[in-house]
Amino acid sequence: MSSSKRQGALFGLAAALLFGISPPFAKLLLPESGPMLTAGLLYLGAGLGLLLFEMTGRPLNLGVTEAPVCRADAGLLAGVILTGGMLGPFLMLWGLERLSGVLTSLLLNLEAPFTVLIAILVFREHLVRLELAGVLVIVVGAGILMYRPGAIHGDVVGILAVLGACLCWAIDNNLSQRLSLRDPLVVTRMKTLGAGIGMLGLAALTSQQWPSFTILLATLLLGLVSYGISLLLDMRALRLLGAAREAGFFATAPFIGVVVAVPVLGERWDIQDATATVLMMAGVALLLRGRHAHAHRHEVVEHDHSHQHEEHHDHVHGGGPVLQEPHAHVHWHLPLTHDHPHLSELHHRHDH
Repeated sequence: MSSSKRQGALFGLAAALLFGISPPFAKLLLPESGPMLTAGLLYLGAGLGLLLFEMTGRPLNLGVTEAPVCRADAGLLAGVILTGGMLGPFLMLWGLERLSGVLTSLLLNLEAPFTVLIAILVFREHLVRLELAGVLVIVVGAGILMYRPGAIHGDVVGILAVLGACLCWAIDNNLSQRLSLRDPLVVTRMKTLGAGIGMLGLAALTSQQWPSFTILLATLLLGLVSYGISLLLDMRALRLLGAAREAGFFATAPFIGVVVAVPVLGERWDIQDATATVLMMAGVALLLRGRHAHAHRHEVVEHDHSHQHEEHHDHVHGGGPVLQEPHAHVHWHLPLTHDHPHLSELHHRHDH
């Protein structure tokens, strides 16, 4: 397994861990404020926390010089804020009003296969059969984890709303992958702040009741950890793995939520939870074992992102030495044909 895949897997699983702990804690915060206001505060806490990190020396940039967000990225940023930060949560909450919590959780597992389908059919990503099997096994495991026969009820409108939310988040994942070469801290801060302000605006228009100061502060802090830092790690996973593989690793989040719910909400594990756990661990193992290598050609391209000099980045800097690795600047990729193991990140989008 390549170092990029190993690092991307760690980022993806860490992002799933931080996001997975949020539902049990958010459930404790919901009684004092509605779902819409809670969602807005979670995103706002993420955005404000990341902004504070930027202003105090950027402790989350992992010592890497990153490419700046530019005006040409405005369309993609608007897309991720609209689909992932506003439409997705709105449709999910709308559906949740009409469906049981269990059925909603089951339907939300479709975000991963939707992400994979869009990544493969639209953005030319590629998964080997072992990796496709891994994603499928993880999704099945997540479905088993959430399935409770006596708790499923709902209507067609609610189901379509939650499916729409999954589709919005799948589009968000793929658009975010296109932005993953930019500074992930800045991209995540802009996304979460934009979504938080937008959701709070909707909450104000619908006269939602504000929580006490203690609950408000707790919601903001949870948002920083489970949305802000989680999305930041997820952006790094998207950069290294592509959207399809990242979706598989992030789909383990429901399992983490179940683990956390045991001490936080006093819930218990049963044979169903154990079965789902085994399946999801097997799916992660399949994702990690998948290997993709063949002769491929890199076309001429010019772009700007953090990189270090190796076979894919063999260029000069005005005749001067490279002062820092990795570094970021506008550079050209010349035509190159070679054969090596690779993933479907933005340097390896080609036909098969």
